[in-house]
Amino acid sequence: MNTQTTYLASKPHYEILDGLRGVAAIMVIIFHLFETHSLGNHLIQIINHGYLAVDFFFMLSGFVIGYAYDDRWDKMTLGTFFKRRIIRLHPMVIMGSIVGAALFYFQQSSCFPQIEHTSVGALLLIMLLGCTLLPLPLKWDVRGWTEMHPLNGPAWSLYYEYIANILYALFIRRFNKIALTVLVVIAACFTVYRSLTAPMGDMVGGWALNWEQQYVGFVRLMYPFFGGLLLSRLGWLIRIKKRAFWYCALIIIVILSIPRLGGEEHYWMNGLYESFCIIFIFPIIVSMGAGGKVTGKYSSRICKFLGDISYPIYITHYPLIYIYTAWVCNNNATITEGIPYMILVLVGAIALAYASLKLYDEPIRRRLTERFLKRMK
Repeated sequence: MNTQTTYLASKPHYEILDGLRGVAAIMVIIFHLFETHSLGNHLIQIINHGYLAVDFFFMLSGFVIGYAYDDRWDKMTLGTFFKRRIIRLHPMVIMGSIVGAALFYFQQSSCFPQIEHTSVGALLLIMLLGCTLLPLPLKWDVRGWTEMHPLNGPAWSLYYEYIANILYALFIRRFNKIALTVLVVIAACFTVYRSLTAPMGDMVGGWALNWEQQYVGFVRLMYPFFGGLLLSRLGWLIRIKKRAFWYCALIIIVILSIPRLGGEEHYWMNGLYESFCIIFIFPIIVSMGAGGKVTGKYSSRICKFLGDISYPIYITHYPLIYIYTAWVCNNNATITEGIPYMILVLVGAIALAYASLKLYDEPIRRRLTERFLKRMK
């Protein structure tokens, strides 16, 4: 996941895309909260397809990268590009790892039996490794969920985001539209194949350092990210003069909330739905968002706020989810019993994200930009 703030002052933001990223990020939190009560059974999950927000983030990222950088390579080096991306993304990666470590021992429960056997020294080492975003092998798992970033699970998608940026800068930025289209079509075929043949008929996966999960992660990355890049280059925008943000936000909420399709006997139906959303609906939403305009001050403020907190809230919220999961496990709590605490977690995640943004992320990025990119501004 990334944002449009690239320190390229001559290019305006797509305000609606900023806002939509925030909407999707909040839907991820709600999805994770309800997921705690589903015991891993997506057939009964409320906000059932919330995990598709990651695929939507990848598409937004590809579109914004193309918009921000495609026409600047004649005056920008690879080093400058990577500095910009690291400055934009990595401070909050570090914050997410620190928050994960700070809240780690508050998550002890029957769901996470390994926590009580994890020493402070091991925790600090894993936190430092998490700050680098390097994937950790399964033997370093201190939670039992096979996460390659066990203190802050969602960091796995930033790992793939970095890979996409590297592929773009080294190779794919040089592709013409035909070559890029061929790549995107091939990636779409992999998306359909994976979604139709997955054991549970979904695109879930990518967070573990093993061959199967890495394959799923790359499948989830390639079409959305480079499909977004292709959409940016083609300039296929759907022009909506009024309420574009609200229409797009509603579509995202509906897509991510649709109940599981097909049941246990017809997993392919759910897979078909997910591949259709990723390949067709997400590009339409991005096109509508990029082609639309924010006409009112109220909508503009909402888009700005949601855009500002979208990345911080995504990368820092999950340690709070771990705590909520531990509480549910320790108390065998139902959804009804958990609703007040869900609201508390959601409000706390927003507050944590906003504080991280204003007190840490923005000041750090300004200083790093002044030091390493001053000549480029």
